[in-house]
Amino acid sequence: MKTHISDLISNEILLAFWKVHILHHAQKQSVYGLWMMEELRRHGYRISPGTLYPLLRRMERYGWLKAQGRTDAPPRQRRSYRLTKQGAAVLTAVRQQVAELYREVVEEVADQPSRPVEDRGS
Repeated sequence: MKTHISDLISNEILLAFWKVHILHHAQKQSVYGLWMMEELRRHGYRISPGTLYPLLRRMERYGWLKAQGRTDAPPRQRRSYRLTKQGAAVLTAVRQQVAELYREVVEEVADQPSRPVEDRGS
């Protein structure tokens, strides 16, 4: 089975971006799945419920998010998530790494004259 480049990007790179985005918003306010999917789509990310909800649960298991509300009791309540102290520490560390990566990947590229593709890395 051949994997498309967009699938590889989503699976290998964007997943980390989604986590950072979730942590960022959970620091500001409680977030819930449907809202988070809409927020990510607003930024051009396409994420399915089958990807997002396990991701939220995994982040909760890591201790980065704290869930509120129950999904197993009638009537079905929306489960919301808030950032924990551990999640805030993760977000602080990630923000530092993102800033460094941005400086190197985006700002340095903008400051350098364009070269033909075959000359890059030589």
